Amino acid sequence: MKLRIDAIAVTSKDFNATVAFYSRLGFEFPPFSQDDQHIEPITQQGDVRLMIDHVDLMRSLNGCDPSPATHSAFALLCDSPSQVNAICANLKEAGYVFKTDPWDAFWGQRYATVIDPDGYEIDLFAPL
Repeated sequence: MKLRIDAIAVTSKDFNATVAFYSRLGFEFPPFSQDDQHIEPITQQGDVRLMIDHVDLMRSLNGCDPSPATHSAFALLCDSPSQVNAICANLKEAGYVFKTDPWDAFWGQRYATVIDPDGYEIDLFAPL
């Protein structure tokens, strides 16, 4: 069996803030309760899943507080450079912080890095 990436995981201290952020990126979530310890956006079969675990759950499983990486947790492919710009403008308008504003990277992509409410760095990119 060939291994493939099935899911990417992040943790959250506040599901409402995390869902608001990822919803602005286009993810759609089923109803959830503040008592939930794990939530995922709605996906189609074959899609890579985004798993969001509450920090309390991860603390109980790992014995320590989770902490985000110091580089991107994952990257989202956009349809075009203008979509990268539009998504970034929408996130900036909502007050989200960017590590890297949109720019034309030397490797041939429109590229930006935004920080989610828990400190995870998410890349947005599209071929130039």
